[in-house]
Amino acid sequence: MGKKKENNNRISKNEQQLNSGKELVKAHPLFGKLYISANNVSKSMLGKDVPAKVSSSGTIYLNKDCDREPKEWAYIIAHCMLHLCFGHFDAEKMPGYWQKISEKQQKWVNSYDPELWNMACDIYISRFLADIKFGKSDIGQSTLNSAVSGSDERKIYDQLVLTHTPPDHTLFGTAGEYADMIGTDVPLTYYNHTNYYMSSFAYALADSVRDVIDDAGDRPENDRNRHKTEMEKAAEWFIAHYPLLGGLATGFKIVSTIGRSDLNDVEIAAVDVVSGEIYVNPAAGLTLEEWKFVLAHEYLHAGLQHHARRNGRDHYLWNIACDFVINGWLNEMQVGIMPQNGLMYDESLKAMSAEEIYDILTDNIRKNSKLSTFRGYGKGDIIDSGWSPDMKGSTSLDDFCKSALRSGLEYHDSIDRGYIPAGLIEEIKALSMPPVPWDVELAKWFDTWFTPLEKHRTYARPSRRQSSTPDIPRPSWVYADIPDQSRTYAVIIDTSGSMSPSMIGKALGAAASYSVAKDVPLVRVVFCDASAYDIGYVSPEDIAGRVMVKGRGGTVLQPAVDLLENAKDFPKNGPILIITDAEIEHDLKVRHEHAFLIPDGSRLPFRPRGKVFYFK
Repeated sequence: MGKKKENNNRISKNEQQLNSGKELVKAHPLFGKLYISANNVSKSMLGKDVPAKVSSSGTIYLNKDCDREPKEWAYIIAHCMLHLCFGHFDAEKMPGYWQKISEKQQKWVNSYDPELWNMACDIYISRFLADIKFGKSDIGQSTLNSAVSGSDERKIYDQLVLTHTPPDHTLFGTAGEYADMIGTDVPLTYYNHTNYYMSSFAYALADSVRDVIDDAGDRPENDRNRHKTEMEKAAEWFIAHYPLLGGLATGFKIVSTIGRSDLNDVEIAAVDVVSGEIYVNPAAGLTLEEWKFVLAHEYLHAGLQHHARRNGRDHYLWNIACDFVINGWLNEMQVGIMPQNGLMYDESLKAMSAEEIYDILTDNIRKNSKLSTFRGYGKGDIIDSGWSPDMKGSTSLDDFCKSALRSGLEYHDSIDRGYIPAGLIEEIKALSMPPVPWDVELAKWFDTWFTPLEKHRTYARPSRRQSSTPDIPRPSWVYADIPDQSRTYAVIIDTSGSMSPSMIGKALGAAASYSVAKDVPLVRVVFCDASAYDIGYVSPEDIAGRVMVKGRGGTVLQPAVDLLENAKDFPKNGPILIITDAEIEHDLKVRHEHAFLIPDGSRLPFRPRGKVFYFK
């Protein structure tokens, strides 16, 4: 009898995982401070495949029979809590509103779609949880990026209505194919009262911010009441008052260089994005406003992914180029005060990108290498500790930086918190867009030179051997008669020892396929290492298949360029595609229109005039 009773009280594996998810929520510095009722119920109440729902009464119903991991349950519980904390059941927040008829009577006016409103709220919460990296969800970043845009729930709802999007709760909600909010048909109104959940969330958020600042300053528990340093005050100011960079500020730990022998070369500050740390030198003697400028500078290095965008460029010159751009923006935005030391600022470089400024700096490398960053002379304040191109898209901190900066921009705009330069806005928006593949960029380059051939009708009599009714004229489509030389280009292929066969094959294959697609009948091919080997005009199919690669000596491409530009049978306006690993001479001169196709991560040793495509 006792054994039977023990079995009846045993908790199932699914409910154990649910309870473990609750513990994860309680341990979180933000959600753990909230007190919201979360009840375990059976599948008969919610439905077999419905994990959770939340009621306007303030109760979360969790299906203890659902099979979910603890981190998934933590995400689901937090999602339901945020419906209450964000006021998604409140009349004042919804697309309609309450109209006062008298002091005691109110009436709901303006019709709205409750399920579409639920979907808009789910999208907003999913983005919030993705930004703070809490719990586990099947929603990928690409799915969040492709969802309708909007800085708040109302704007997302308006976009859903505008695009006639039908309600679909399976992707972003917590109740499967059903709406996860119970009670949206009768909204709550708080005209004379405060929404308890929203106010509790505000206090919890403020407390968690203080915890972040205390942890960022490496302050022990018994020292949290001491006077804050200027760096700590500056970091706290961003989180509390500057939404554009506030999200980034919460993701980085501020580390003092005092007592750190490995950081004694940091004069003012430096950032290590991979480690999620900003190193500051308290002995720099900066004021609060100057520290605001310095921290904003380092936050933007991280958020704009400058460590990942170097692409084979010189590390120090690239750092300096990024410094010029950031300092120009911060000066326009009037964030803090620019320190005198370690400051790169030039009014003539305004509106230029870091890539453009880098090309200018390479014109006088000896002079520009003597410039000093916030870290000091000879070392950039972007510390590149272990990041490599192979890590692209795999580091969660990189994703956090991009997401935090994007969300900060949306909120900054929505509450009109100050001017942001157009160049910075463009770069932040570009972070949310997937990069254009190199082969697509190459195809666009071909489009500029080889427009599609136009077809026209002809009534020429067909051959009697080709038709059984030669007396009946039938029109057909034919291409315009255009000389082959007007639709041709040249390919210079670096066949030096540093070019691997796979590199050459991949690049040649792309050139051949686009030549066929653009109706290019013949292509002039020149192989080159220390000398030029003129293959002559070949069909696109022969480029990728039957051409024998010659050479494999040193790397000097100028003879191949001179051969083409002096050839009488090559058009004077014919474009040239140069395929190389970028380990070539520093003074290559090309008069014809041209483009370079080089491996991703390589860098040309000069400032190119033509386009550069990076293949992988």
